[in-house]
Amino acid sequence: MNQKVVGIGEALWDVFPEGKKLGGAPANFAFHASQFGLDALAVSAVGEDSLGRETLDEFDQKGLHYVMPRVDFPTGTVQVTVDEMGVPSYDIKTDVAWDNIPFTDEIKAVAKQCRAVCFGSLAQRNSISRQTIRKFVEMMPKDSLKIFDVNLRQNFYSKEIICDSLKICNVLKINDEELITLGRIFGYSGLDIENKCWLILGKYDLNMLVLTCGVNGSYVFTHGSMSFQKTPQVKVADTVGAGDSFTGSFCAAILRGMSVPEAHQLAVDVSAYVCTQDGAMPPLPKKFTDRVD
Repeated sequence: MNQKVVGIGEALWDVFPEGKKLGGAPANFAFHASQFGLDALAVSAVGEDSLGRETLDEFDQKGLHYVMPRVDFPTGTVQVTVDEMGVPSYDIKTDVAWDNIPFTDEIKAVAKQCRAVCFGSLAQRNSISRQTIRKFVEMMPKDSLKIFDVNLRQNFYSKEIICDSLKICNVLKINDEELITLGRIFGYSGLDIENKCWLILGKYDLNMLVLTCGVNGSYVFTHGSMSFQKTPQVKVADTVGAGDSFTGSFCAAILRGMSVPEAHQLAVDVSAYVCTQDGAMPPLPKKFTDRVD
């Protein structure tokens, strides 16, 4: 269990009307994977500013390991507004530290020990971080999990970024709205949800495709089989980080040898719990973490 599980990409502060909370999909993923006993860490960059110091202090307090070079750009922030249903919308600031993640010797060493990584499209909006992410994935052992969590935000994606990411991953994580966007980009608009997923799975030779559909359940497609789980009905506090908790717990369960349906059920239960909590990184009760022992 000494190999690394990594979330690489954006590290930022979600700024809500009532205050700010540390977030960013890669850090959320790593935090939740670490709760299942995995050696997980977040890889990103922070600025030479007070928010950068606060970021590292917060990770230290949460016990989350990280590799985060300090760079000459401000630490990332996102203005978040949450509607009456608990669904967030984002205003993501540009030209920030996580747009400029350097490929350091320390990050290279982590890549060579990495048994699973999760990366998205958002952190690839700038060429510097995009190159670092690509180099990281290329340096990983061949039998590792390479999870592309599409994570479309605002206009920070392109057909080229999505295509190139699909070619280097072996697991795709996507939600139903993102699948519609991909269908439009790739000309799959005439197909239903399941056929789109089967087509993408085969075309890019993926090991797995994970599709989340909010209250309408979720799917995991593998070659020759499909797992479906209903979404539990819970009282939603906010949905920030719920998808990342799904991915982190699913990844942890697969690495620990659980079957796809078992890992899928755990991921559904964890993400539903996270929806009942404020913020993206709540501690998980033992009733969840004990299930992977």
